[in-house]
Amino acid sequence: MTNRLADEASPYLQQHAHNPVDWYPWGKEALERAGRENKPILLSIGYSACHWCHVMEHESFSNEAIASQMNGDFVCIKVDREERPDLDQTYQLVVQLMGRSGGWPLTVFLTPKQEPFFAGTYFPPVDRYGMSGFPKILAAVADAFKTRGSEIAGQAREITEAMVNATASPQGESRVDPTPELLSKLAEHLGKRFDPVHGGFGDKPKFPNTMAIDLLMAAAVLNNDASAREQVRLALASMRVGGIWDHLGYGFHRYSTDESWTVPHFEKMLYDNALLIRLYADASIALGDEALAVTARQIIEYLAREMISEQGGIYSSQDADTEGEEGKHFVWTLKEVNEVLVGDDEACRAFVAFYGTSEAGNFEHSANVICVSRDLDDVATELALSRELTIAALERARSTLFEARERRPKPFTDDKVLVSWNALAIGSIARCGFEWDEADVLATAEHAYSFIRGTLWSEEGGDVTLGRLVRGDQVRGTGFLDDYAYLADAALDLYEVSGEARYAADARKLAAAIVKRFYDQDDPGFFFTPNDGEKLVCRGKDAYDHAIPNGGAIACRVFLRIGTLFDATYAERASLVLTKMTNSVLQNPLGLSSWGVAIDRLVRGSTDIVIVGDRSDPATLALVRASSKVYVPHRTLVQIDPTDPASLAAAPLIAEGKQARDVPVAYVCRGRACSLPIADPAQLIRALR
Repeated sequence: MTNRLADEASPYLQQHAHNPVDWYPWGKEALERAGRENKPILLSIGYSACHWCHVMEHESFSNEAIASQMNGDFVCIKVDREERPDLDQTYQLVVQLMGRSGGWPLTVFLTPKQEPFFAGTYFPPVDRYGMSGFPKILAAVADAFKTRGSEIAGQAREITEAMVNATASPQGESRVDPTPELLSKLAEHLGKRFDPVHGGFGDKPKFPNTMAIDLLMAAAVLNNDASAREQVRLALASMRVGGIWDHLGYGFHRYSTDESWTVPHFEKMLYDNALLIRLYADASIALGDEALAVTARQIIEYLAREMISEQGGIYSSQDADTEGEEGKHFVWTLKEVNEVLVGDDEACRAFVAFYGTSEAGNFEHSANVICVSRDLDDVATELALSRELTIAALERARSTLFEARERRPKPFTDDKVLVSWNALAIGSIARCGFEWDEADVLATAEHAYSFIRGTLWSEEGGDVTLGRLVRGDQVRGTGFLDDYAYLADAALDLYEVSGEARYAADARKLAAAIVKRFYDQDDPGFFFTPNDGEKLVCRGKDAYDHAIPNGGAIACRVFLRIGTLFDATYAERASLVLTKMTNSVLQNPLGLSSWGVAIDRLVRGSTDIVIVGDRSDPATLALVRASSKVYVPHRTLVQIDPTDPASLAAAPLIAEGKQARDVPVAYVCRGRACSLPIADPAQLIRALR
């Protein structure tokens, strides 16, 4: 039994290729059939690492009776949200407008005109969890469409109009001018939402909220905010010791089901880990805690082992489930731990004590999610071992258990390569290679960038278009705002840390493409979909951060960075958008954190570090290295080699007036005010601090 999804590139769609459901991918064939036969569309959206998506696939989409009901009354379309985030963003709104929480799997019923009239998320196969069973839902929706067609059409129009209004830009009358005090106000507001016991925001489920922590870190450094500093420290420490962190194989799971970070949903997403690499690496410098950089290093180790292809592209995700059970690959009973570590009593006792592994467990079937439960020094005292010997015993236990875990069936890896998520990882890994002065780490970022540019970048006459994803030899989709904005931001990161002018040139081309395809000249802001893309029921300007930073906020950051380097008109565009967003950010800093950081860069300006000297000169390299020793939230780093015209052309605005000297020198500038030339790396560090 095979349906049309067998020909798709998406692993998620292929997972449904043998359902008895007559699935279509989203496209002309399905939409035309719905119009021709006047049938409602059943749109199901999910992704390969989603636990409840697997549950509904097993319970309902593999059930021949339910499939027959779906096939008889609906045109059934299956969508991978990672491949088509435009469809997901559009139709998630329906559930929210109906007063319920969105999520996946997303189930939406549409008219043949693609207008939604009913929606939900997971539906069970029979009545349970206080929900009607999926067959009952299908029957009710089909009957309503057949017998109350005009009513359904009217309801669909009302919902569509509400969607258009919900995705419109903030209106002019609510604008306030951004001020330097904005960051303090946002940090104070976030502090009220912060969990002072476990770190993070809210109770459960608890997500990393990387963008909000990044905003707090900026406030800690730029405003010398001690409270924000401790909140960042607590959040990062709590996540690292909790079960959301994979203590054996490294990397972060998606989120915690409880307030204490103990029991996660076990999928691992590239975007979470990419953002957390940068957060931990930057925090290690900002907070003066080198241990935080260990977490960033271990995430990169995990990606290199599990997620990076030979060609350099980085895969999307790993599943929560193994053999139909969530977390089965990751959890341990006490008996299993004892059996694996039987030959090393010291390691076994240290592991059980430090991680609180128990007979009862903290997960289903008396299993244990591995998380730190004791202070290391207390464990060392209890075992009558030195701290060093305890650490060594724990590392032996970790290594042995990891090797044993590797022999278990492994979670499915979604091996499609997405531009936007790769770009997040590229920028983060590049920063780490720079901060740690490790060429192989920087090379990982450059290799991934080269892969994206070689497979998903098309250029004609300087006009760049991006694809969305590549899997094997299949390139699919059109790039969305986050693909262009994140890749431009990553190119600027690579330019700053490598000094290679070609990356700045790429960023400039991508910025021009953003203006051409996504920027709204009449009502300054950014559409998520390109103006030459598929026309959906609404073309919105979603402003919120989700699991990843808002594409519009990152586009503004790119425009501000480019405005500093070579074209001030980009900064002017960013200013128009950011000024309009300021009041919304003040009202909801947790949902709009990435905008808050971008607005602070606008009002505070960047700190520009211009290093002038032959790039092969050790003295030049010493100044470059010194610039990485201080966390500067709104930094622009430029390396000008007087012997290389390309380096001057990459940053003409910032290079102007920075004269070469007999020895390499650095200038630290705020706006047009610059320091005297600095030749001593230690003096440069002091100037940045």
